[in-house]
Amino acid sequence: MSNHPVETVSTSSDKVKVALAICAVIAGVVGFYILSDKPTLVRASALVVGLVVAVAIAWTSEAGRQFLEFARESVRETKKVVWPTRKEAMQITAVVFGFVLLMAIFLWGTDKILEFVLYDLILGWKK
Repeated sequence: MSNHPVETVSTSSDKVKVALAICAVIAGVVGFYILSDKPTLVRASALVVGLVVAVAIAWTSEAGRQFLEFARESVRETKKVVWPTRKEAMQITAVVFGFVLLMAIFLWGTDKILEFVLYDLILGWKK
């Protein structure tokens, strides 16, 4: 057994916070559509305010803190990635395009051979 058990128990206050966050998102979306006769800036503001309130509420829950830690770890992992240089990326792209072209020619050839065998030899439907 591990010395670091994963805490997945959520309290009722966390559930209420998540429910409130969902309600804030829904309120923002509903506000966006209810304000359809208003300028786009007002409608977008209602949507953004709903999302910001939802994020603020969710941030204080255990699930929100776990998500924040997950996001931080994800950023740390992406910093460890060794990205290809421009030259390597161009070479890899050329190989992919070459392979796609080769497969297209192969599939076209296979189709034409099967068409000849099926229609000309087997069925005798000469064009």
